[in-house]
Amino acid sequence: MQPKILLVDDREDNLLSMETVLESDGYRIVKAASGRQVLKILLSDFDFALILMDVQMPNLNGFETASLIYEREKLRHIPIIFITANNYGEENVFKGYRAGAVDYIYKPVNPDLLRAKVSVFVDIYRKNQRLLAQEQKLVAINRSLELEVAERKASEEKVNELNKQLLDNISRLESANKDLDLFAFMASHDLQAPLRKVRMFSDRLLSDYRQQLNTEGQLYLSRIREVSKRMQDLINDILRFSKISGESEVFEEADLNVLLKEVLSEMETPIGEKNAEIIMSELPIVPVNAILMAPLFSNLISNSLKYSKRDVRLQINIRHEITVGSGNGSGKEGETRYCRIYIEDNGIGFDQKYAEQIFDMFRRLHPSAEYEGTGIGLALCKKIVEKHKGFISARGKQGEGAVFVISLPMKTVRQEVTA
Repeated sequence: MQPKILLVDDREDNLLSMETVLESDGYRIVKAASGRQVLKILLSDFDFALILMDVQMPNLNGFETASLIYEREKLRHIPIIFITANNYGEENVFKGYRAGAVDYIYKPVNPDLLRAKVSVFVDIYRKNQRLLAQEQKLVAINRSLELEVAERKASEEKVNELNKQLLDNISRLESANKDLDLFAFMASHDLQAPLRKVRMFSDRLLSDYRQQLNTEGQLYLSRIREVSKRMQDLINDILRFSKISGESEVFEEADLNVLLKEVLSEMETPIGEKNAEIIMSELPIVPVNAILMAPLFSNLISNSLKYSKRDVRLQINIRHEITVGSGNGSGKEGETRYCRIYIEDNGIGFDQKYAEQIFDMFRRLHPSAEYEGTGIGLALCKKIVEKHKGFISARGKQGEGAVFVISLPMKTVRQEVTA
């Protein structure tokens, strides 16, 4: 922006002379012929870099005009150079400085001197403008920072409050889960006695009074026995599910080959009935709760046996691989070795869209009349794996078999390096 200079002189030729000298330097010149005209101009326009003012003027001289100008706070930053034809003594010069003058120029005006002095004050004006702009910028930045700090403080308070609520909710959920597990255990346990009596009396009726019952009566009793058995299986599964929460989280190094072979030995009869071929690769030693691994392997192998094809010999392939994954996303310190155990079969499979739902409690993709089961087995597997801080997933395709992947954490990379 062009610096503005206010020229004040009661003679037009003096104004024209100074304007001619200064206009070549690119200044914007505003002229006034009297002190009153100066004051009128400064009522609305006070952004001047400099005022060049003649001392001897009618009505209001330069000293009086300067005094009136500097009465206004907004105008005190404008420097005034007095232009005079008289060589005043020290007393009058001091009077001019006291009125607000910053310098004197004597007539006849030396163009080079005028241009040089104006240049100095214009340079000071420009620097002051830059400082003011910088100050305004800093004020805006400070205001923005204050708002940001206030927002962050409010956000932190909100986060702290949400964290507190989350911890309270977690505490309540843990308490509710414990109560629910205790209720399931007690309820299932209390159901055992009447259920045993139902099975016992139905067995006795069939053994002692079979001949006295007609075909329909025998059919009803057989159905009572079947339903009772299914209910017994359901209660046993619920009990096993509720007991997992109380199991110790202290894991010890265990040979998975030994644990798996024990399970296969116990399942020899159902495996033989299905004429299933078990293909088992060498498994590693992993820190686990050995008690929980038996129902994990048993349920997954039983699942393959249950959903095998009638016209194709069942093959169950059990293998593993070691992978490294980031457990918490924080870099190498969080990278953990995982033992991924694959239990793959060539059974009837399932639609992949149900891959997550099959681990829900009581979720069944097939009618219970066609395939026996309580709908708890895979939910039990998921809970066991999560107890080990691991993951379980499933991949399947309708008519082409299924693969269950168990991921169990081993030692972290950092532990192995420092060991």
